[in-house]
Amino acid sequence: QGQLVESGGGLVQPGGSLRLSCAASSGIMFSRYDMCWYRQAPGKQRELIATITSGRSTNYADSVKGRFTISRDNAKNTLYLQMNSVRPEDTAIYYCNAQRLSPPGREYWGQGTQVTVSS
Repeated sequence: QGQLVESGGGLVQPGGSLRLSCAASSGIMFSRYDMCWYRQAPGKQRELIATITSGRSTNYADSVKGRFTISRDNAKNTLYLQMNSVRPEDTAIYYCNAQRLSPPGREYWGQGTQVTVSS
């Protein structure tokens, strides 16, 4: 069935940049899905940080607005998160999510990729 696989996480210094990727398998009709990035830090609730619809409308949480950019390449079945001016509080496991809303379809989650912001 469908799978999402995140990559691109790692250690980055405060103020630095990082680009995360989420590759969707061919079992997901990628272009028809709304895509999201979530993150979860230890001991904290999972947080929705960015959304891009199948029509390429975007939305960002206040915590990342102006610093992060969500994008997608439907030809490559890939979702991206460009992270600029990162802060220590951005440290978390980052997850991608796919959901088809019209018509409703199955929701998919990736396994997550660790981002650590530290000097």
